[in-house]
Amino acid sequence: MPVDFEAYLRYSRGESSPEEARAVRQWLAQPANSLLAQHWMSRFAEMLDQEDALPVATPSIQRLESRLFHQLGFEIEEPTAPELPEPESIVRPLWYRWAAAAAILVMIAGGGWLWQHQEGQASSAIGGYYATAYGETSTVYLPDGSEVKLNSHSTLRYANNLLDGKAREVWLDGEGYFSIKHLPDNRRFIVHTTAGLNVEVLGTKFTVFRRRAQARVVLLSGKVRVDFADSSKRKPVILKPGELLETRDAQPKVVHKAVRVDTYAAWKDDKLVFDETPVAEVATRLSDTYGVKIIVATPALNQRTVTGTFPAGELNTILQVLEKSFKLTVERQQNQIVLSE
Repeated sequence: MPVDFEAYLRYSRGESSPEEARAVRQWLAQPANSLLAQHWMSRFAEMLDQEDALPVATPSIQRLESRLFHQLGFEIEEPTAPELPEPESIVRPLWYRWAAAAAILVMIAGGGWLWQHQEGQASSAIGGYYATAYGETSTVYLPDGSEVKLNSHSTLRYANNLLDGKAREVWLDGEGYFSIKHLPDNRRFIVHTTAGLNVEVLGTKFTVFRRRAQARVVLLSGKVRVDFADSSKRKPVILKPGELLETRDAQPKVVHKAVRVDTYAAWKDDKLVFDETPVAEVATRLSDTYGVKIIVATPALNQRTVTGTFPAGELNTILQVLEKSFKLTVERQQNQIVLSE
């Protein structure tokens, strides 16, 4: 079962199914996920801060911590004295929000590690992280001279070892375009994803996508090697320029083929390119980019395809072009958009 921020959030709020809760716990117990998990913690903390402003009862840090550690299977002592209500007028300091989010920190009794510690060796500390909102892109310049452009609703973390002679490592959730600087010592550059898929490069340009239980790497120039966490089942793949590699969490099959790379990288130039793209996939891409729920109400539309280049500006403009050019009916219903014939 795939683990993304929404799954983590449901788990933190005690809303996960038993199966999803197990998947989240297993994911949190992987040291390779520590940097991304810390970013999710910070996002959860920000959400708690926003909730503090609402006129509703907010659980105290002790209750939140107790609930989260109980989900992780730890035995903790209940407070002997009743907790006093926290006045809603008091603004909670930063440590409160971080403590609430940090309650999800994992310390497996048998594994014996905390985040940023693995088998007695300290892992790479956080160098920085970046996040984009829906409908927003951002360019990140890494300390080693590499450049990353983040697509909408994406996050990037990097370790502070980019200049210390070790392998350069970053963690991506969402979609990013990478232009990697080649260093004289040929140090590796590795992009980690939550799909069990890692992209290793020297000097090249490529995109990495990870959303909706799907992962994809598209190589524009240079050379990359894609490794898999389940290396006993799936062997590494070397990509050449103009090739795509795609996986889905529920399927062991790896798709490796030649494609038109501009279809997959045009977003970095503020464009949306569709090349005989099914309407259902168009709806998914618009939803991922702009954060709205799009429903294809007429099943026959899923058999139709869209070809064209659109400016990645206002969603309404794109919908108007689709409506006029492809004879669709676009209707807004509360917080969703319905496409029909």
